[in-house]
Amino acid sequence: MIEINVTEEMIESCREKASEIGKLKNSITKGEGNLSGILGEYIVHQHLPNSIWKNTYDYDLIEDGKRIDVKTKRSKYKPLEFYDVAIAETSLHQECDEYIFVTILNDMSKAWIVGRMKHKKYFEKARHMKKGDIDPSNNFTVKANCYNLQIKELEEICLQ
Repeated sequence: MIEINVTEEMIESCREKASEIGKLKNSITKGEGNLSGILGEYIVHQHLPNSIWKNTYDYDLIEDGKRIDVKTKRSKYKPLEFYDVAIAETSLHQECDEYIFVTILNDMSKAWIVGRMKHKKYFEKARHMKKGDIDPSNNFTVKANCYNLQIKELEEICLQ
């Protein structure tokens, strides 16, 4: 897990791009997470210097020919290894090769790149949750149908 101190400059460099996105179709947060999502992409792009930031409908970055989708989650707390990452069922149409997961504190002071996993392997390992289910590992009521996996099951991301 890589911890990043988020600066005001980082946030400002993402703010305009986030506002251009508007409310995405099928967005669980109705567009409120745009800045966090763009900041997550920015952070991963900065830590993968060979990557190209594309921000397409299906993926966000390309690294060595692999299409990477960055999934960002906001949280009140530093992520722990038994916390979950999630991919919403509404994202299943995305054509990517790999996912990289980021957690950002709600106040945007810190972020963590928590891990990565190839697309196919993620869905082989993840557990399907339905909207309204209560996740027994953390008592969280699921807000949308999704596929969850604990952070400890992800592959480490290496600094380059």
